[in-house]
Amino acid sequence: MLNPLGMMLVWTIAFSQVFDRGGGVGFAAYMLNGLLAWLFFSQTTTASMVNFIWGGGLLHRIYMPRTSFALAASGTGLINLVLSLVPLLGVMLVTGVTLRWTALLTLFTMLVLAVFSLGVGLLLSAFAMYFPDVSEMYQIVLQAWMFLTPIMYPEEILPEAYRFWITKFNPMYHLIRLYRIPLYYGRLPTVGEWLPSFLLALTVFVIGWLVFTHKSDEFAYRL
Repeated sequence: MLNPLGMMLVWTIAFSQVFDRGGGVGFAAYMLNGLLAWLFFSQTTTASMVNFIWGGGLLHRIYMPRTSFALAASGTGLINLVLSLVPLLGVMLVTGVTLRWTALLTLFTMLVLAVFSLGVGLLLSAFAMYFPDVSEMYQIVLQAWMFLTPIMYPEEILPEAYRFWITKFNPMYHLIRLYRIPLYYGRLPTVGEWLPSFLLALTVFVIGWLVFTHKSDEFAYRL
């Protein structure tokens, strides 16, 4: 809980005056909503890859499902994300954001985000077996990806020339927005909002699972 709260505090101080959302009301809650979803994705995908590389030596000693590392990372991340709802709800109440019954749908949006993250984690783990530098380069990609996703700023400030590309071809934009809608905006997602995110998460998961399991027999020889 301390990690996202600390980052939220720093970012709120740094950006609340730059990205004013109605006099700063709810800015911390808006940012923390997106930040929690982003941290779950980044930490889960990184842990899936790193745990598999460093813990892969167990495959030489005992039989265990190759996907267990990614599944463990996703499960741990989900528990942390659920626990992080406690300070998030507190921040929302303090900053005057109305909490509605639609917040219950956050559990569904968490699962969609988890399915997408698991798929990405499996893909990264498979690539890291052949290209060890993937784990280092991924951190650079994450840094750039985070700033290209409306987390610390509202999407309305994006120039028209860039808004189309960021809002249409950035998967994390759709997933973070889906996470925010029932909790921060307090409404039900429309079919046009949840269906693309759901199909995207399912597609990435299926591709990641197929690629990982297809190459899993080779992993023991490369670890």
